[in-house]
Amino acid sequence: MVEQLSIELQQVVVEADRFLEEQIYPRQAQLEASEAVSETLIKEIIDASKKAGFFYKTQPVEYGGSPASSLELTVLREIWSKANSRLTGYLFGPGPGILHHARGRLKEHYLDPVMKGEKRGAFGFTEPDKSDRPTWARLSGDQLIINGQKSYVTGGATADFLSILVNVEHPDASKAGTAMVVVDREAEGVVLEKSFRSMEGGGHSSFLFEDVCVPRTQIIGELGEGLPRALANIGNVRLMIAAQATGMCLWSLSFIEEHLRAPHRSGSPLGDKEGVRLRYADMRIKTFAARSALFRTARIVDSGENSVNEVIAAKVFCTETAGEVIDMAVQLVGGQALVEGHPLENLYRRVRSLRLVEGANDLLRINLVKGRLELNKGTV
Repeated sequence: MVEQLSIELQQVVVEADRFLEEQIYPRQAQLEASEAVSETLIKEIIDASKKAGFFYKTQPVEYGGSPASSLELTVLREIWSKANSRLTGYLFGPGPGILHHARGRLKEHYLDPVMKGEKRGAFGFTEPDKSDRPTWARLSGDQLIINGQKSYVTGGATADFLSILVNVEHPDASKAGTAMVVVDREAEGVVLEKSFRSMEGGGHSSFLFEDVCVPRTQIIGELGEGLPRALANIGNVRLMIAAQATGMCLWSLSFIEEHLRAPHRSGSPLGDKEGVRLRYADMRIKTFAARSALFRTARIVDSGENSVNEVIAAKVFCTETAGEVIDMAVQLVGGQALVEGHPLENLYRRVRSLRLVEGANDLLRINLVKGRLELNKGTV
């Protein structure tokens, strides 16, 4: 149990654990490791989540949602991750993401359909390593002419539209600022260069933009707000990733505890060996420290204070801790944990990606120090 939770949040934890026991674990037990999750099963899970109230916690009030605080979402995301089930990915409803506060045509044609489940968007931020210049757009009357490339768009191949960060120029090539722009995936000049899967199983795409013409009304917010809007959206995702990482740690601790208590060919349980106990102690200590950082950060986010550096620190520390904890879990189990299909083998692949998604950890370290030394932001 997370320390110092309100009575209301303690009850949420109880309800979440009960939901897993009644709705997720029985279905997970019937699902083969290699079996795709069927649309019928997804609908069952979504319906159950709606009935329990979890589905609406990521949705705005104006769409019938009951938005939760960052702390509550962090608590729940850790619990869902601790379950180590593919099925928990369907428990929260679609949120507005970067389209939050969209108005006019953006709301009518993109945000509203997303919230109804009729359209899906993808977020394009990452530039290719060998790009000569970041993706840019030239102002031409009430139009934007976009050129460039986004190299790592998660879910892009099946999205209806892309929300991409561009550097906008005036007709004379002078800088006009950054902008988040919505681009239909099937628009003329949008080229799906390639689709690929990363080792944790995620699907991603690389897109080229060749003189793509979109109306200026498809800028999210105001011209010049692109980078702050993108970073705000990324900050929310980074905190989510940190919660997923500590959830992975908790699952690993439970798995290893059972393994250490079990009979062993040596004649006594592995947990009786002092060297093994030292390693297991390290796993528990590091997980405790990571969770402390995670939930303190969630409270800072809820306070409204500038939390950029704190979120960076939580993402870096929690994902690297999870890597260390799961690596040691593999070591304690031995070669069987490397066999394809073993739960630790799967977790080992998934956790490695967390140090790169939504900002590589070393890049985030540099940004944290820049925020402190140059911008005087945050308390880390």
